[in-house]
Amino acid sequence: MIIAADYPFLDILWSMIIFFAWVVWIWMMILILGDVFRRRDSSGWAKAGWVVFMLVLPFLGVLVYLIVNHDGMAERSAKAAQAQKSQFDDYVRSVGGGAASEIDKAKQLLDSGAITPEEFATLKAKVLAAA
Repeated sequence: MIIAADYPFLDILWSMIIFFAWVVWIWMMILILGDVFRRRDSSGWAKAGWVVFMLVLPFLGVLVYLIVNHDGMAERSAKAAQAQKSQFDDYVRSVGGGAASEIDKAKQLLDSGAITPEEFATLKAKVLAAA
């Protein structure tokens, strides 16, 4: 039976290095396969070719893809991040700005004469109570 004291420190260190290298390689495969399927400029055959290449010769396939498509990966990632940010910004604008925005709208209605000061006070109280 092997106990922890029988396992030398350098073996533990080597095991950790191998484990983390394996995790990094798996993560790279996930990122690259995601990039392959996200691409709009490649045909289905090209995508299938990359997948087969990475499954048959995994280390060589990953390295070749990174060498050939490194700029494209960065551009597609930046575009996806920008699109996600703009979608979030549009959503935030569409739902409004919260209590301060509602009070500002009510104040504009009061200034234009569309509501009375009593109605403004009622709207303001409702908004502040909900916040």
